[in-house]
Amino acid sequence: MDGSTELGYMLADGIGLFGAALIVVTYFLLQTGRLDSLSLSFSVINALGASGILFSLFYEFNLSAFAIESFWLAISLYGIYRALRIRNALAPSSSNSADQ
Repeated sequence: MDGSTELGYMLADGIGLFGAALIVVTYFLLQTGRLDSLSLSFSVINALGASGILFSLFYEFNLSAFAIESFWLAISLYGIYRALRIRNALAPSSSNSADQ
């Protein structure tokens, strides 16, 4: 293995470990009541974590890890969509404020 390939693996491992840390910290914050599971930040952080792990799998593929992280990312993206929909529904519309 040449130096650039080894550096690529080390970088991928680092990104994957960072992604795993994001998911674990997010779960800890959820369990301690510091983060709401319906919040946009919860889903964004989970999506970033899953993306980091998926990135690392392009260097050292593992089917079961790829499957779980793909689902984790898909569910997190749905959570982002849902949080944004709720946020937009709760925001005052510009047409109502113009009428007043």
